[in-house]
Amino acid sequence: MKILLLLITIILFLQSCENINNTKKQENTKSIYLDYSQRRDAWTGGVKMITINTPKGDFKVWTKRVGNSPSIKLLLLHGGPGMTHEYFECFDSFFPNAEIEYYYYDQLESAYSDQPNDSSLWNIARYVDEVEQVRIALELDSSNFFLLGHSWGGILATEYALKYQKNLKGLIISNMVASIPEYIKYSNEVLGVQLDSSVLSEIKQLETNNEYTSDRYNELVSKYFYTKHVLRRPLNQWPEPVNRAFAKVNYPMYLRMQGPSEFGVVGNAKLKNWDRSNDLHKIKVKTLTIGGAYDTMSPKYMEWMSEEVQNGEFLLCPEGSHLSMYDDQQTYFKGLISFIKSVK
Repeated sequence: MKILLLLITIILFLQSCENINNTKKQENTKSIYLDYSQRRDAWTGGVKMITINTPKGDFKVWTKRVGNSPSIKLLLLHGGPGMTHEYFECFDSFFPNAEIEYYYYDQLESAYSDQPNDSSLWNIARYVDEVEQVRIALELDSSNFFLLGHSWGGILATEYALKYQKNLKGLIISNMVASIPEYIKYSNEVLGVQLDSSVLSEIKQLETNNEYTSDRYNELVSKYFYTKHVLRRPLNQWPEPVNRAFAKVNYPMYLRMQGPSEFGVVGNAKLKNWDRSNDLHKIKVKTLTIGGAYDTMSPKYMEWMSEEVQNGEFLLCPEGSHLSMYDDQQTYFKGLISFIKSVK
């Protein structure tokens, strides 16, 4: 009996020592993640204004780093075109606990970045070049660089991977298809017919009359389309970071490139005809595509994209729409973090 008690005591002691060691390891890891003392951007709280060279001169874009991780550094590409980083702020509730270093970034002409208001700069190729300049300035490389593009940012992420995938460790295309014609087709043939016919007719008539900024147009699109396919909550329950981002959208840019709303693309011809479906097989880097069951574009197509790239996975948010990081938050972040951690 004494020997048994002694063995139990030894086992409990060893378990206690192991728990203490694990706690110390966690504390050391946390202290590294939260330690900004050796970072050059410490005095600005992680904010760095990066000079971007363009055909029309040099401009500055705004970035902000959160956390430290030598192996995981994720750059966020917001939607729009012309939206802001702010709707990504829900990432603060999940990434720090997962010890993921991540970077907010306002693209040129958006929010805290310079806004030269030059439409000649509003094209996909120049923005891809901008992303590469940001990567270099932030000193990200293939040993640690993850790129997440949401919506319009997903177009940039796709194009970036096709041109610069040698610099990537992992790619996430969130709530974006690889074909604008497919986006338009789904919007017209699947989502549009779900609207009340009188509502759809009035929306189309207002668009024909170029009344994009009218209160009536905004009311119809927001009430009947956005609350079903952009963020599935009543408008008075939309989160403050999303409202703040929408309030700051560069609407002239958005209108010229995308069109008047998320209800399909009717703007810039080059964007309207953008289609990389036949080039997805060229993407070798490990890739996650994310789609919402109620998204503004086909979740089936986004799943197909994950099968076309050479090393892809798909995450479906069954309760999510275009902003699945809000209306199906737990699914979105559990799957996203699991994917990031799986990339070695």
